[in-house]
Amino acid sequence: MKLLLDTHVLLWAVSDPGRLSATARQALLDQENELLASHVSLWELAIKSQTAPGTLPDLATVQSDFEQAGVREWLAIQPSHIFGINQLPPIHRDPFDRLLIAQARHEGLTLVTRDPLIHDYAVSVIW
Repeated sequence: MKLLLDTHVLLWAVSDPGRLSATARQALLDQENELLASHVSLWELAIKSQTAPGTLPDLATVQSDFEQAGVREWLAIQPSHIFGINQLPPIHRDPFDRLLIAQARHEGLTLVTRDPLIHDYAVSVIW
């Protein structure tokens, strides 16, 4: 199964795996699953690191940190993903999460997230 990891899941996988649910942790450790991260998460971290300096990992190493945690593929933002946002009901207001949802739907991925609002979309979710 191909798993797209939400930004908080990526951070916890690297720094605090105990915050992941048992189901999410097992899914990340399962060698049958392919772990993907989105450029959306890098973009989100870059923006949030400016508003909360010192609370997020060093952007110079974050990509390699995520890869050491098992991420094997980086999902680029495609026009089809952006256009897919228009197909989403206005349940979630966070633009980063909306783009991750659109990417997961378009690419047929399962999104690993604890965000309860994402469960209200027509997208496969693990938590």
